[in-house]
Amino acid sequence: MTESDSTTAPAHFILSRIRAEVEAGQCDRVITRFPPEPNGYLHIGHAKSIVLNFSVAAAFGGYTNLRFDDTNPAREEQRFIDSIREDVRWLGYAWEHERYASDYFETLYEYALHLIDHGLAYVDGQDADTIRAQRGTLTEAGVDSPDRDRPAAENRDLFERMRAGEFPDGAYVLRAKIDMASPNINLRDPVLYRIRRQHHHRTGDEWLIYPTYDFAHGQSDAIEHITHSLCTMEFEDHRPLYDWLIEHLPVPSRPVQIEFAKLNIDFTVLSKRRLTRLVGEGHVAGWDDPRMPTLAGLRRRGFTPASVRNFCNEIGVTKSEGIIPYGVLERQLRDDLNARAPRRMAVLRPLRVVLTNFPDGETEWFEAANHPQDPGMGTRRVPMTREIVIEQDDFREEAPRKFFRLKPGGEVRLRNAFIIRCDEVVKDAAGEVIELRCSLDPDSRTGGPRADRKVKGTIHWVSAEHAVPAEVRLYDRLFNVPHPAGDRERDFIEHLNPDSLQILDGVRVEPALAEAAAGDFFQFERLGYFVPDRDSRPGGPVFNRAVTLRDTWAKLEKELAAG
Repeated sequence: MTESDSTTAPAHFILSRIRAEVEAGQCDRVITRFPPEPNGYLHIGHAKSIVLNFSVAAAFGGYTNLRFDDTNPAREEQRFIDSIREDVRWLGYAWEHERYASDYFETLYEYALHLIDHGLAYVDGQDADTIRAQRGTLTEAGVDSPDRDRPAAENRDLFERMRAGEFPDGAYVLRAKIDMASPNINLRDPVLYRIRRQHHHRTGDEWLIYPTYDFAHGQSDAIEHITHSLCTMEFEDHRPLYDWLIEHLPVPSRPVQIEFAKLNIDFTVLSKRRLTRLVGEGHVAGWDDPRMPTLAGLRRRGFTPASVRNFCNEIGVTKSEGIIPYGVLERQLRDDLNARAPRRMAVLRPLRVVLTNFPDGETEWFEAANHPQDPGMGTRRVPMTREIVIEQDDFREEAPRKFFRLKPGGEVRLRNAFIIRCDEVVKDAAGEVIELRCSLDPDSRTGGPRADRKVKGTIHWVSAEHAVPAEVRLYDRLFNVPHPAGDRERDFIEHLNPDSLQILDGVRVEPALAEAAAGDFFQFERLGYFVPDRDSRPGGPVFNRAVTLRDTWAKLEKELAAG
């Protein structure tokens, strides 16, 4: 990793536990896996799992596999596989082996036959609703299926015929034979296989039965000799089933499942089902919409791999769930880009300024530092002409006492250039300010005899003649409440922030930004950090605001937390 982040995982309970196992000789080499379902794009919650799995294995000289859990062909697509690969690589990780649950379909089928032959699984002919009703509740035991005591030979025959396609979808399922009275509902004869006539993206139409996640996951871990299966806390109740299957099958290794708290961030949703709905209903412009918490969306918005990795390390790994402020993620991006982003000037909402004592038709060039704290980043040339543009917000005709920007009769310094004074305000027929006529102090230019003359305000600007027209997209929180999915009375869609995207098409940027390319990032002075978007065209750059210079939501979040 070449970016400015820590590549050493901070200590946490999983790391401590595995270190104790290694020191006790219980584990020779740590092997982990990241097992996404290829039915959507990865989000920031997956990044926590990626960072954890890869960093834990690396800490002990091991490796991590990328394994796609492709057991539900109805929702799986190659484009999701491609995006997942890209996201893991973007984060800075390389997997040892790329594997698929479908690689093991034949082995898993043989494992199922093993359970049948040993009286540990049976074919159930009841429908899904009946099976669900018979499982019982947290306080009431389940009810045995009438097929539970079907002879092993008959179960094997039915299961083989299920594979051969003799029965319609839903006619039969294969269930483990464990304990219908178990206090853990996951052990009440869970379904292991179901009939599904659906084309699979890798195996085509070869298979008509597919294993459930619970059956495929642990056995895939064992086949790959995974030592530690790191899962989020919702799988804690599934661990007894994971262990039961490992115990009763002829698997080549015995992986250990360890759970940790999943990531929750305010002002967003991290449910793949909800993210799919946002995309499917057109509330966002796709999985990589910069407002989305997907890694593709964060990347397009301007987040860096280092900022995401550092965020995951900062929030830590625990068993107790909490909600992390979105501002923590943004702060990591600010910290990363503050040190690395070259500075540029851009005017988002231009106001014309005529410098009345600057020669008409001439251009003067100023040397401007690319980074004020890093001379090694060099300088660039910035043109000055008689007509420039400044931000509309940097002028007030009736300014409050502590307004230190431009006002009638007031002075400000133009960044990297002169001090100017506002002498005249020009308005249109509607009374709107359309132009300022100002005079400059030629001796106050950088390096001039009065360069140290003090004025309280400094503003950015762009030469009107040399300015490059650009579009800027200002992104904000996707939702306007901290916990949009937690509202039991309203659909989370109703909490979408109508101001999550503002498009400014009259922006003017300095010439050095004309050739900005994908992968570049900049600090627009006084405005925030911006990156070129893929929609940019020659002569028409488009920039996304990755993050503001300051956390404008921090005060609101404190007020909301205080009630």
